[in-house]
Amino acid sequence: MHRAKSKLQFIPQQFNPKVLKLAHVLLPFVLRFRVRRWLIGGITRIEAENVETLVKLFQQFQAGKIRFLMAFRHPEVEDPLCMLYLMSRIVPKVARQLGISLKLPIHSHFIYDRGMTIWAGNWLGWFFSRNGGFPIHRGKPLDRTALKTGRDIFANGQFPLTVAPEGATNGHHEAVSPLEPGVAQFGFWCAEDLIKANRSEEVLIVPVCIRYYYIQPPWQKIDQLLGQLESDSGLPVQQLDPSQLSHPEEFLYERLFQLALYLLDELEAFYRRFYRQIIPEIPEDKALNSNQVLALRLQNLLDAALKVAEDYFGLAKQGTIIDRCRRLEEAGWNAIYPEDIADITAISPLQRGLADWVAEEAELRLKHMRLVESFVAVTGSYVKEKPTAERFAETTLIIFDLMARIKGVKMPRRPCLGKRRVKITIGEPISVSERWESYSQSRKMAKQAITHLTTDLQKALEELVKR
Repeated sequence: MHRAKSKLQFIPQQFNPKVLKLAHVLLPFVLRFRVRRWLIGGITRIEAENVETLVKLFQQFQAGKIRFLMAFRHPEVEDPLCMLYLMSRIVPKVARQLGISLKLPIHSHFIYDRGMTIWAGNWLGWFFSRNGGFPIHRGKPLDRTALKTGRDIFANGQFPLTVAPEGATNGHHEAVSPLEPGVAQFGFWCAEDLIKANRSEEVLIVPVCIRYYYIQPPWQKIDQLLGQLESDSGLPVQQLDPSQLSHPEEFLYERLFQLALYLLDELEAFYRRFYRQIIPEIPEDKALNSNQVLALRLQNLLDAALKVAEDYFGLAKQGTIIDRCRRLEEAGWNAIYPEDIADITAISPLQRGLADWVAEEAELRLKHMRLVESFVAVTGSYVKEKPTAERFAETTLIIFDLMARIKGVKMPRRPCLGKRRVKITIGEPISVSERWESYSQSRKMAKQAITHLTTDLQKALEELVKR
């Protein structure tokens, strides 16, 4: 991203059943093997719970009785592949077992982040488009084209709609990030559009949870990865003793904690010295344990990193960390993909050179935001409160991502710690239609209805995570 580009164009969905069929054929191979750099590890088995509910929903959808949206948890980049497997393999199988005849293909339209085509390439936009997807600019206050498209597809699309309400992956399979209100708004818009068209379908939102488990706890791989991170940090490299392999949690946790403290020390010093950020010290307090102190220091560090980028782009500190990240991303994209330059090749060499300067500086400032984005869901106590291999792996891989960014590795390839299985749990549908009366009373009541629906969906996903 060291040069300016032409402005980003919207990629309309152009569903093509032949491309979807190709995706279905390739899916098992993609899941089992790592294909290129953006897939993390092999998945050997996908299981699903309460699929009967989803089968009946598709039956009602095809009969014109309901419209529904699937709101799925988004901890990993493989989640969309797992959703595709659910609809292409598991739902048809369960439907046959129940004696329910469904029209094929079983599929859904979906929303993806416009940034995915930036790091993966234009081919991904073509592929997603032909599979019924359309992009959204996460940081835009109002991406009118995407919102209008999503609204129309929810009410009139050939398939249901699938959305990740967290907005991005958080790397944590047992921690749900705060949900964005867009899913609830789509639901009420759909209800409104159906009423205006004198249609009687009920509008539903279906929570879906995706969790990953290692087939065998990869303690030795985690030990090796920690050793690599210790080496990159300049710390003494430690190793698991054979006698510790039966219960490695305590030894590995101490190493992970010390690594985290060292990284905090280094990054705090970096931002204080080179960006003149005032990062407050945490006063001694016997009521705070070491994990709570680490969490407070981390939040102060993330705030300082965001301030560096916000100061450059002239943005005020507003909202949550996720809100701030989204605004910064959009500001950076506006500098790299200027809205007023439809064709970058049509401007003069002088203008192109100046635009490249702006783009290069913007990309550098966005690195601070990317650092923060990786740690949005990190609490400081996630591993301590439940020291499973999965939580150790998640946190260690997040630190690996941080180290790769700092080292300047482009498209870092995460180490594969082991084969995994996936469990998909279908939650009970939440009726939007039943809440329409409250939503439609006034603008104030509409905002409250959106908030309540978002909160209920958050609780539903959090409950599914615990199963």
